[in-house]
Amino acid sequence: MTEGSPMKLILGFSVPLLFGYLFQQLYNLVDTMIVGQFLGVDALAAVGATGSINFLIIGFCNGVCSGFALPVAHRFGAKDYKTLRKLYANSIWLSVIFAVVMTALTVIFCRPILTLMRTPANIFEYSYQYILIIFIGIPATYLFNLTSGMIRALGNSRAPLIILVISSFLNVILDLVFILNFNMGVAGAAAATVLSQVVSGIICVIYIRKKVEMLQLSKDEWRMEKREMAELFNAGVPMGLQYSITAIGSVILQSAVNTLGSDAVASVTAASKISMFIVCPFDSMGATMATYGGQNAGGYKLDRLHKGLGSCIILGAVYSVIGLLIIAAFGPHLLKLFVSGSETGILADAQHFLLINGLFYFPLALVNIVRFMIQGMGFGFFAIIAGVLEMAARTLVGAVFVPIFGYNAACFASPLAWIFADCFLIPAYFVVWNRMKRHREAYRPGVGSGWDCHGETCR
Repeated sequence: MTEGSPMKLILGFSVPLLFGYLFQQLYNLVDTMIVGQFLGVDALAAVGATGSINFLIIGFCNGVCSGFALPVAHRFGAKDYKTLRKLYANSIWLSVIFAVVMTALTVIFCRPILTLMRTPANIFEYSYQYILIIFIGIPATYLFNLTSGMIRALGNSRAPLIILVISSFLNVILDLVFILNFNMGVAGAAAATVLSQVVSGIICVIYIRKKVEMLQLSKDEWRMEKREMAELFNAGVPMGLQYSITAIGSVILQSAVNTLGSDAVASVTAASKISMFIVCPFDSMGATMATYGGQNAGGYKLDRLHKGLGSCIILGAVYSVIGLLIIAAFGPHLLKLFVSGSETGILADAQHFLLINGLFYFPLALVNIVRFMIQGMGFGFFAIIAGVLEMAARTLVGAVFVPIFGYNAACFASPLAWIFADCFLIPAYFVVWNRMKRHREAYRPGVGSGWDCHGETCR
């Protein structure tokens, strides 16, 4: 990512990532589609009612693992391979600690959380069965996201894609077996997701052991190191909080939608699943810019940051139009994958939700591209602020506007959140870049945590 045409590199790295994200969303799509078609609207609403808390907890896991990969990308760009391996080893120790603590807490407080979210009584037990199994599978989430993130940090986005393809097909098979053959209901859908992640994580471990020589650890490198632990914590936790803070607003919004009844929950669930699939290119662009920013910052190549950002924004603008056209042309047909054609009211509301969100896809593209670029450059605190603004927007809509305007207000929650974040992120990028430029002569790449300003952290 530090040599050659930024546009070509971004496309080459992000396309395999895109397919990876598509297959990740296939997990959720297949779960939701089979649940909606074979178990009914209440079961579909039950899975949807857990979406925001799922995003809150699992999003933190994903963010932490992505953050752990950033110092590794920095060291890879700086060609400091010895420290790279120490960081990798200590990221494993930290992931084990995080996974154990988070699994225990979420399992213990699962039912009270659903109660606080005002989950409708007719779908409460279904929701509990589903999300409890997802929480039990948190260690599997850490296993896959950490190992695949490390592989990508070294510039290889193809291997994680192939592994995701395998696990996605396994997820489809397990969904059908658990739900149709074993009659496990929504618990079967959750179990299929967790087991598929276990398999994908194990395959990543085997791939690293067999193919990634740079990550082969000696006995001494397995030791816990205070300095590496601190650097990983400072990179991972802000990125995890970035996801979770954003999700807090989604939880509040979901609680407001829950008060509108299970039909409204089903509409938002079906529309969100389609939207999450369509916006996968924005996710891949964000992950690409995190690696691009990390390697070029670590390699002391600040002049390439503007070029890469501009190239990716062009890609985001083009796809924003394509995404809206897909929704307009195929949205009603895609929604029928989750909801029976006889549920005309739910289908109409879901399409309304999709169209409103689709009109604001370019602000969403900017959120992903700029935020992850800043994160990759080593300034995680700025990304957290953007997450706080997204949370504030969704909280405002959920707490104030949904009780007044109902379902229509919920449709505008995410667009408002994206605009709030962009208003901060765009100027923040230039502040960050100019700060790095002003201190360029003082920076010593590869020392301490990211950029080192004579002992004063630049994050």
